[in-house]
Amino acid sequence: MGVEPGRLQFSWISSAESTKFVDVVTKVTESVKALGPNTNYVKKSAAKG
Repeated sequence: MGVEPGRLQFSWISSAESTKFVDVVTKVTESVKALGPNTNYVKKSAAKG
């Protein structure tokens, strides 16, 4: 599908684990930001004609 492996992450978190949720979201956000923009989905400029 063109999604880099580091951009897709799964984690099982119970509704009672709010602290774990915050930790996972923070780590995932940091790792995706470190990858930079996903060049597979950059909108191409329209050809001038």
